[in-house]
Parts: sequence; C-alpha cells; structure tokens
Amino acid sequence: MKTEKTTKQEEKTKIVKTLCEDKRCPIHGGLKVRGRIFEGRVTKKFATRLTIELERMIYSRKYERYFKSKIKVHATLPKCMENQISIGDLIQIQECRPLSKIIHFAVIKKIKSVGER
Repeated sequence: MKTEKTTKQEEKTKIVKTLCEDKRCPIHGGLKVRGRIFEGRVTKKFATRLTIELERMIYSRKYERYFKSKIKVHATLPKCMENQISIGDLIQIQECRPLSKIIHFAVIKKIKSVGER
C-alpha cells in the first residue's frame, strides 16, 4: 500500500515540475501568497508581469454619494499562465512578498476571457 501511494505522489510531483519550473509561480513554485485578494481586468501584458486595473466604489461623506475610482496594480505572471491570459481578461490576484519595486501581487487564476460575459 505504501509503495503505491508514494509512486502516485511521485508521479504528481513529476507532472507539476514539468508544467512550470518558475520560482515566482504561486501554484507550482515556491512563492507564498497571503493577504488580500483582488479581481481586475488586464490592461497591459509584459514578459513576466501584468498591469491590472481595479475599480472601487468610494463613499464621499461631504457629498453623501458614491463614486468610482480606478487603481493600477502590477502582478507577476507565472510561465505556466503566459498563454492562457491576454489583455482584457478578468483575473484574480493575491498579495505576496515584494518581488520588485512595483510588484507586490501574483496571478492566481483566470476568471473570464475577453469575449465571455
């Protein structure tokens, strides 16, 4: 029994390693994600990172109204997700340790494509 379990686990780890060998991948690599989770649209795509635009509703006490605000956030793009994500997609990002001066988030998953509702 133990040998069967270990072989199955070894096969899974082999498959995972072949999919992505990126150190900055939160799924397959060693990057630990913690903290806040956001959903936003991809506005720009670079080789190793994305620019995501987040919309928020902010309440103004003076005018007693809500208004929309947009924030741009940079996130690291794992090598295993490079082909899946394109500009305009709705993705989910999560906070991680600072990877560079502007990158403090990592892409977790893709929610919707550009054409989907």
